[in-house]
Amino acid sequence: MTAVVFSGFGEYAVDFYDGLVVDNSKTYWDANVDTYRRDVRAPMEALLAELEPEFGKDFGSAKVFRPYRDVRFAKDKTPYKTHCGGVIEQGRGGGAYYVEVGPDGVRVGGGCFHLASDQLARFRDAVASDVHGPALDRLVASLRRKGWEIKGDRLKTKPRGFAEDHPRLDLLRHRSLYAVRAWEPDDVLHERACFDRVRAAWRQVRPFNEWARDHVGASELPRR
Repeated sequence: MTAVVFSGFGEYAVDFYDGLVVDNSKTYWDANVDTYRRDVRAPMEALLAELEPEFGKDFGSAKVFRPYRDVRFAKDKTPYKTHCGGVIEQGRGGGAYYVEVGPDGVRVGGGCFHLASDQLARFRDAVASDVHGPALDRLVASLRRKGWEIKGDRLKTKPRGFAEDHPRLDLLRHRSLYAVRAWEPDDVLHERACFDRVRAAWRQVRPFNEWARDHVGASELPRR
């Protein structure tokens, strides 16, 4: 069987999500689901399939996130996500190669998007370490210089058990820590060059993901 080669997201990928933002309903979804499958889902699956041999080895497997929102505990009851995301990861929190396409174009990311309590403890132990902490500090600074935005949920005060004057207190405050960068909709989104763009970005974030894999890892707590 011949592998499908990623040649860009379909012509109507952004238009599909522009419409879904305006009319997030089953009626709109059912009327346009073929566009989603052809211009969004199939290209995302092809993109991840091509990237997985390089980024999945010794790290994790690729998957495309489901398009349906979990609205059980959400105030917003709209049923569909207004973007399509894909990821290569070993388990949430221990590093991730992320990509999404939506009305705002293409976004990529990496790092610790969510930290369970056991992961957070390992993260802070590593950040506090005089060996592993400075390494992460340098990685984060390097990504900022290359145009990445460093994000994550943070405490307003210092975490318990750490000194006020700890040299990496800003990193220790994080309860999640990840890097993202984005490109607005352009011609590249629909071309083979989109593969090169995502691959180059993931190569930049690889050291951060490897730090997370080695010092945080997947959660060992039972899934709820």
